[in-house]
Amino acid sequence: MPDAGFDRVPLIVSFEERAAFTETYGFVGSQGRVFLEGQLLRPDTPSDTALLVMHPASTLTLMPLPAALAAAGHHVICCASRYARNDTALVMEKVAADLGAYVRHAKEVLGYARLVVMGWSGGGALALFYQSQAEAPTLTDTPAGDPYDLTAAGLIPADAVTFIAAHTGRARILSEWIDPSVLDEDDPDRRDPALDLYGPDAPRPPYDAAFLDRFRAAQAARVARITDRVDATLATLRARGGAEVERSFIVHRTLADPRFLDPTIDPNGRAAGTCYLGVPETVNSGPVGMARFTTLRAWLSQWSPRSRADAVACAARVSAPLLVVENGADDAVPPSHPAEVFAAAASADRTYEKIEGASHYYRGQPEHLAQAVRLLSDWLGARGLGPG
Repeated sequence: MPDAGFDRVPLIVSFEERAAFTETYGFVGSQGRVFLEGQLLRPDTPSDTALLVMHPASTLTLMPLPAALAAAGHHVICCASRYARNDTALVMEKVAADLGAYVRHAKEVLGYARLVVMGWSGGGALALFYQSQAEAPTLTDTPAGDPYDLTAAGLIPADAVTFIAAHTGRARILSEWIDPSVLDEDDPDRRDPALDLYGPDAPRPPYDAAFLDRFRAAQAARVARITDRVDATLATLRARGGAEVERSFIVHRTLADPRFLDPTIDPNGRAAGTCYLGVPETVNSGPVGMARFTTLRAWLSQWSPRSRADAVACAARVSAPLLVVENGADDAVPPSHPAEVFAAAASADRTYEKIEGASHYYRGQPEHLAQAVRLLSDWLGARGLGPG
């Protein structure tokens, strides 16, 4: 079925990059170049403004919000990173460089005069991370200590940033979702029954403050143990000085946030016992869990507390106009996350909006999706960033 009101134009963006070793399968970086596959959603209405939307590890070409914005007359560029649909080896500093390549292509090849980096869901922290480094670049390495110079990448700042139904970063959300009952990373069946939300011996919701404090402390301790193990393994590999330079591993059970079972914690309009991926207990051990498959470097850059893609910290370094949108029944993003980003934002022009009743994906909610499009269109239009 063809899209109503816009065309889908394939985009190939590439740039030179010499990698120390091949980290993604196929012709992506193994031949001295990075190749990125995106899509321009181009309506008939002319515009000198492009909205660029990127998720670190997903392709967004078929998601409802970009298509709805294009149907409303906006020119939308869906930007897939080099890690599209496989975040096993994802390094956030490299994703920022990928987004920068799309921004440059939009301006210098496609001819758009004004650009908006549109962060949605997991792309929200990325949008602010990118903009903070484009406005005032500081990073010359990754959290693993590998050289990667964003100060020399020539990142072009966007004219505005949006942060829609977005959490504060992959590392932060994992720290609040990871299952603290796991006692042995090599044997996920060795668990503390008192901390196993889905087991018969843990407290039932609503949870009291003492249990939540113990639970959150155990989550932080598990993340720290994994990070220490990663550091030690990297140090061992480097000390050997051989050809083995990276290692992959599995992180078991990563969706055990009490908020999914007890909607009185960080309350919004979400339903208890479910989440954006389905049944939390199933997702906790299933293959689509956050950080399920990872490498040493990806853990440090993407999932550990040393990740630089933290939306709260990055928002404090961004001066561009910022729109933060909370979905009022978000079943993925806790409402405290967008609120924290807005409170930290340094932008003189900053706006906070809430779409009551909207879930994360607007599934079965055409009226809420339409409201999101109107809200975005009005905000962009008031700043001269709309179509026409």
